[in-house]
Amino acid sequence: MDPTAIIGIGCRFPSAGNPESFWHLLRHGVHTITEVPPNRWDVDALYDPDPATPGKMNTRWGAFLEQIDMFEPSFFGISPREAESMDPQHRLVLEVAWEALENAGLAPNKLADSQTGVFIGIVASDYGRLVFNDHLNIDAYGGIGITPGIAANRLSYILNLHGPSLAIDTACSSSLVALHFACQSLQSGESNLCLVGGVNLVLSPEYTLTFSQARMMASDGFCKTFDKDADGYVRGEGCGVIVLKRLCDALRDRDNILAVIKGSAVNHDGLSNGMTAPNGVSQQAVIRQALKNAGVAPAQISYVEAHGTGTSLGDPIEVESIKA
Repeated sequence: MDPTAIIGIGCRFPSAGNPESFWHLLRHGVHTITEVPPNRWDVDALYDPDPATPGKMNTRWGAFLEQIDMFEPSFFGISPREAESMDPQHRLVLEVAWEALENAGLAPNKLADSQTGVFIGIVASDYGRLVFNDHLNIDAYGGIGITPGIAANRLSYILNLHGPSLAIDTACSSSLVALHFACQSLQSGESNLCLVGGVNLVLSPEYTLTFSQARMMASDGFCKTFDKDADGYVRGEGCGVIVLKRLCDALRDRDNILAVIKGSAVNHDGLSNGMTAPNGVSQQAVIRQALKNAGVAPAQISYVEAHGTGTSLGDPIEVESIKA
């Protein structure tokens, strides 16, 4: 597997509107979890400490972006009427992708007609439920405004990009799987440049309600990964986009190389011990395959990031998979 260079980055996370401020949060361990704001839903009406209570959630917490309604459609050649029907997640992808290209030193309007691929991890559309809940307000733009694939397709359309344009939904792994496919697209020559990202906004309570019923949510707002008191995770919002190039091309063009991806791999558990239950054998297999694709020995790895859901079932399995 030929290495891939990351040459640009853009992000929006709670209390971090750019990569520099996000790095500050990480370095200083800044806590960004808050109670659910009233512009999302009435948490008092839906909260109950017992996760088994029908129609209730056992958490009051999350990590939320501010001013998600702020968007300048004319900058992207979009009419105000159409912008109203656009999922705010799609708006974020446009803004953050533009910032990532600028961070890479690339003029977005100079990419027209290029073999640039777009791969976006996106799962839910809470905005779709909100928009379609009122039938009188559904307009001609509603369908494409909330379709997940349009998060990638609209970026390709606006910048006139001719590479693949895909929205990837593999639940928790969506953005990393998008990254894997982007690397493959570069290696095959299908793309010469790729925009890869992920986006998530928590605009309505339905997913939190079902995750609470499934005992996935941390009741106190802290994801206690690999801890004996782990009782779930905390939902959060954000958008991140990176710009990828083949390493040889990035070196030739003297790009600012932020990091190098040496290898990646994707698999599935198949028929295992449960649809949502982690499978240690499959986790070990995909780790070994990624190392093989990268040409890297396990002993060379000095830093590992984990899924770390903070659950009594998933955490021990993941730890053992990494150790194996």
